[in-house]
Amino acid sequence: MSIEKFEAKSGENIEKPSREEAEKAVETLLKYIGENPERTGLKETPARYIRAFDEYFEGYTQDPAKELSKTFDDIDRYDDMVLVKGIDFVSHCEHHIVPIVGVAHVAYWPDKKVVGISKLARIVDIYAKRLTSQEKMSRDIANVIDDVLETKGCAVIIDANHQCMSTRGVGKAHSSTVTSHFTGLFKDDPHTRTRFIEMIK
Repeated sequence: MSIEKFEAKSGENIEKPSREEAEKAVETLLKYIGENPERTGLKETPARYIRAFDEYFEGYTQDPAKELSKTFDDIDRYDDMVLVKGIDFVSHCEHHIVPIVGVAHVAYWPDKKVVGISKLARIVDIYAKRLTSQEKMSRDIANVIDDVLETKGCAVIIDANHQCMSTRGVGKAHSSTVTSHFTGLFKDDPHTRTRFIEMIK
């Protein structure tokens, strides 16, 4: 079996197992909980589970900076925030690998470049489809938009339910977690930040 090497986020080279090895690992987990991977209902589960993993974590194969690379320079003297609110996402907690389900509100204040508004939703998806924490996801989304578009400022607020605390652990099914990250005008100017918060209500 061939082993593909790829660069880990930590900067270390790690060996990526084959699909067959990944499916065997799922079989091991099924045995660990006391199941029989050979019974009819579970026979195809390892393959299905790995296909689902490919969807859940496709963000590792995508480059958010590249998504923002197609910009429009003629903004016709537009000088205000661009806001896309209520962006639904499903992510996975890096501590328990269980879903984080929520919405993101993303705004930036362009300087010389604007980007297609669908790209802001795409950036949310790319970072959501990685193992992450909500705090890190908020920061990463804001920073890549800020850096690539060279904005006057960026704002991200995420409101999400963490199934690691709603379906296990403390079992608080109706709890939600809110995080934010602000740069530039949104960080330095209270009026701009307040306008953003009012606009997403």
